Amino acid sequence: MPERTQLYRYHASHAKMVEFAGFQMPMWYKGIVPETLAVREHAGVFDVSHMGRAVVQGSNAEAFLNYVTTNDVSSLKPGQAHYSLLCNENGGIKDDIVVLRLETDRFVVVFNADNREKDINWLSTHARERKAEFINVTDQTALISVQGPKAKATLGKLSSVDSSSIPRFGCAQTQIDGIDCLVSGTGYTGEEGYEILVWKSPVASPAKAERVWDSTLENGNEFGIEPCGLGSRDVLRLEAGMCLYGNDIDEDTSPFEARLGFTVKLAKADFIGKDALARQKAEGTKRLRIGLKATGQGIPRAGQEILKGNEIIGRLTSGTFSPTLDRGIGMGYVPQEYSAEGQTLEIMIRDKRLKSE
Repeated sequence: MPERTQLYRYHASHAKMVEFAGFQMPMWYKGIVPETLAVREHAGVFDVSHMGRAVVQGSNAEAFLNYVTTNDVSSLKPGQAHYSLLCNENGGIKDDIVVLRLETDRFVVVFNADNREKDINWLSTHARERKAEFINVTDQTALISVQGPKAKATLGKLSSVDSSSIPRFGCAQTQIDGIDCLVSGTGYTGEEGYEILVWKSPVASPAKAERVWDSTLENGNEFGIEPCGLGSRDVLRLEAGMCLYGNDIDEDTSPFEARLGFTVKLAKADFIGKDALARQKAEGTKRLRIGLKATGQGIPRAGQEILKGNEIIGRLTSGTFSPTLDRGIGMGYVPQEYSAEGQTLEIMIRDKRLKSE
């Protein structure tokens, strides 16, 4: 039986529902295209409570997180966050995550829905070894994302903290409609936006999460805000060139292949996968992740072959129609020599070749 988030009742009454990562989630409300354009032009609000969340705290919290993640946690000041990776010993990506520093010895980690159980087991095991306190708060909190050029104006009407004081990858404790929340300048759309973690809002008692959701829609109404589902979320992240775990990155993918090397801080002390990643950086990678935009008519999809002439050089890991660009777009991996911007390639769609750049 699929699980439900705190906002299931709203979704079930207004959206086309699907099962995703073991949850019943909204695929769309008005439609994928209008919801995508709402986020690009105005604002959209997403329920992302299916994602995993944990609090890490104690005097060893920073050292523990620095050991299990690739980015440098010590560089974060309270009120700051960053994008990072969990890697295995071979340097393969176990998950991509966001780490938020609330206080000197207190952090929040947000990870992918599909990897919830895997990440919780991995992180909690290493936390015990490193004497840090790891608290899985996924089912005791909700997570709501407000994205788009009008996200700041919408949050400005809601938050007890001035939203303009929360920069990209900043975070602050605040109240929304009298409810304790953590707001961060993060998101998965390429637009300016915020993610709202609603404290003490368990699935069994969803009133707080429902109130924050309803208040967001009500206060964003004058700005053209729309509730948005998984369909537009996937289009938006692909338009922005952001990876989807399980499609574009996995445990057989190197951060350097995926162009996520900016998250790998080899200068810091030992961390899981460091030796393998140092070798990869020194030796270079044979393939690189690229984005493709179609120059002809057609919609790329994951799994389709990427060609140069008559040679198959790779496959798409993601693909869709982009309402923003009004053309098909895709993402995949090709040998380095075909990865330069402006390179002309083709995507095989059934028995036809779609010219792409």
